[in-house]
Amino acid sequence: MKKNMVALAVTAAFALPAFAQSSITLYGVIDEGINYTSNAGDKSAYQLESGYAQGSRWGLKGSEDLGSGLKAIFDLENGFDVNSGGLQEGARIFGRQAFVGLTAANYGTLTFGRQYDSVVDYLAPTTANGNWGGYLLSHPYDNDNTDNSFRVNNTVKYMSPSFAGLQFGGTYSFSNETGFANNRTYSLGGQYTNGGLLVGAAYLDANNPGLTTDGSIATDDANFISERLRIFGGGINYTFGAATVGFAYSNTNVGQPSATDTSVYVGAITPPNGGTLTALKFQNFEVNGKYQFTPTFFVGVQYVYTAATMDATSGNENPKYHTFGLMADYNLSKRTDFYFQAAYQKVAGDKTDTVLDDAYIPGAAGASSSSNQVTVRAAIRHQF
Repeated sequence: MKKNMVALAVTAAFALPAFAQSSITLYGVIDEGINYTSNAGDKSAYQLESGYAQGSRWGLKGSEDLGSGLKAIFDLENGFDVNSGGLQEGARIFGRQAFVGLTAANYGTLTFGRQYDSVVDYLAPTTANGNWGGYLLSHPYDNDNTDNSFRVNNTVKYMSPSFAGLQFGGTYSFSNETGFANNRTYSLGGQYTNGGLLVGAAYLDANNPGLTTDGSIATDDANFISERLRIFGGGINYTFGAATVGFAYSNTNVGQPSATDTSVYVGAITPPNGGTLTALKFQNFEVNGKYQFTPTFFVGVQYVYTAATMDATSGNENPKYHTFGLMADYNLSKRTDFYFQAAYQKVAGDKTDTVLDDAYIPGAAGASSSSNQVTVRAAIRHQF
């Protein structure tokens, strides 16, 4: 009798009725390839590098049905380097995303944690780098964050449901300090889809990004460290048959940049003759196109013209950047593909006598010693 009771208790423990349906999914991407950079500090470089078309990652996401159309959701996403096995995104265990929240088909999604901002959600998909190209096809210094140079911590995020193809949303990221606005960020954006048409726009405003370790944009996670960062832009893609063409515009204003760690990519940007840097401004004009030759093979191209301004107490200069990108991708299966990428950058316009005069393609081995740089990549990507 005692044995029967024990067996019944064990059976009951593992066969409790499911009051709510739930699911957990393990997913990931492994992106690994060989890079060649023509000029990195006056020398060419060959490197084995991870995570360019997509950042290498693994994650856990899940949902639980709470009834009446409401679900609890979560996503924990880790970024890693294939070559060393090390953590990415400032060595955070879930540096790509970490959030929990609620979603309802009729009301939208509300989430809390480390997340993407509205520029990434709504503007980036109209660019080549934010859609199919990735890291190597970013705008100079990823100045507009369309390639996720930073995520926003301490963030409350809302995304609406789709209303006849229109979706909108926004984020508010707390400073988590007594100084309410000391490293806080907010963003807004929207997107409209109809058949082959995609239109997106977004705005982001950050106070003191990168100046604190626990704020919305942490010190080890910022693209620029400054007193103010403002980004806005819009773009359009249109797909007809096997072809997709697009145009995107973004405007970035970096106010009062740090003198010692201006850019995560090239370090300090120091004006000559004892001048003080007061602002960096970038306007990016991008045209892109992709053609799906077969269900398993596409080729994409991109051109970006960037008009920059370096404001300093010693004077204002206006360098220009011409960036060309190419990608060819062949799918071996639904989960595995080979791809080839190439990027070329030419710096023209005013001379600033700073590192801004040297070409630098995000993802290259380093800044060029001249106004030209070429980076090429051949890689394999597996998704699970």
